[in-house]
Amino acid sequence: MLNCLAVGAGGFLGAVLRYLIGLIPLEMRSGFPVKTFVINVAGCFAIGLIAGFAEKSSIDPRLILLLKVGVCGGFTTFSSFALETQGLISDGNTVTGILYALLSLVVGTLAVILGQIIVK
Repeated sequence: MLNCLAVGAGGFLGAVLRYLIGLIPLEMRSGFPVKTFVINVAGCFAIGLIAGFAEKSSIDPRLILLLKVGVCGGFTTFSSFALETQGLISDGNTVTGILYALLSLVVGTLAVILGQIIVK
């Protein structure tokens, strides 16, 4: 139960932070979604730092849950996707990692399109 509370508290913080960054009045003339890009890259950097610290120290596992699953997950699930892809590649499963990344992008985008078609 405490693990769930830690993840929930972190998720709240991450989601609010994402919302606040979304309020920054920054638009590219090209239409490039710069805020989402920055959020995704920042989330990837943060989850990399957290995972690295978790491996090298004796940080409380609940704090890791709060930060990695909660804050980073609430901020952007792309960071989890990137960490899992990197993990597959680092473990020697390069083909699986690349396949996972490509399928996630293609099938995820197709799922968005299908959802929109169904609603229309």
